[in-house]
Amino acid sequence: MTYFLRTFDQDDSPFLALPIFPNRSFRHSALFVNVDSGIEKPQDLAGKTVGEFALWGHDPGVWMKGVLAEEYGVTPDRMRWVIGGTNHPIPAFDWIPQPVPDGIEIRRTEGDQTLSAMLEAGEIDALLSVDVPQPLIDGSTKKIRRLFVDYESVERDYYRRTGIFPMMHIVAIRRDLAQVPGLAQSVYRAFNQAKDIVQERFRAGAAKQHMAVITPWFSELFAANRALLGEDWWPYGLDANRKAVDTFLRYHHEQGLSKRLLTSEDVFVPGPAGTV
Repeated sequence: MTYFLRTFDQDDSPFLALPIFPNRSFRHSALFVNVDSGIEKPQDLAGKTVGEFALWGHDPGVWMKGVLAEEYGVTPDRMRWVIGGTNHPIPAFDWIPQPVPDGIEIRRTEGDQTLSAMLEAGEIDALLSVDVPQPLIDGSTKKIRRLFVDYESVERDYYRRTGIFPMMHIVAIRRDLAQVPGLAQSVYRAFNQAKDIVQERFRAGAAKQHMAVITPWFSELFAANRALLGEDWWPYGLDANRKAVDTFLRYHHEQGLSKRLLTSEDVFVPGPAGTV
């Protein structure tokens, strides 16, 4: 989403979006802390040094900075930021604009540094990352934990209160192709049909306790998700996603990543494919 939205600061932004969201994830689980940092609740992040994966404002970063500011009163300028790779060193991206607003203290990792190793060593206090620190996955560290230990409960409560299921990715189409009669609508319908096939497969699988899924107790999870998120738990279309999209657009602007506050009408293909 953020890579796409940054193109709108160009004079000739090349793309428009279709309301198709192939990747979503609740992002409270993307916040990690060093156990010796003294961070027990979100407000404790104030005055701390926080790593962020890849760049100032990757998608989980945009979502959680917005949530931290809006729900916990901790704005990004109250933290120091270190940008780099989580489990592997990565160079600075040179293919997208990387604006940083005034008042934000940022530095990059150096050499072979990784944010995961820095977090484990206490060189940074917290980490906001799409990638889970490898030592946490391996179970090889006692120094790293999630800020929201019971993140599933926190994320489910967030959805109940807001109705937002955060999206990470979006499908875009070239502006010139968006003018071809029926093309955007055909792409939108095709993605919807593909999603419907997958969702129906999961619904039908419930009758046999999802034996085709190699995850035990999956049926209980599926039933709980279905009860909370509804029959179309991964909706496409702007009407079903407008609040989430507009929230992300607002966060993007508030964090200095868009020069102006974009609207859904600015970024989506007009007409049926953008409004269904």
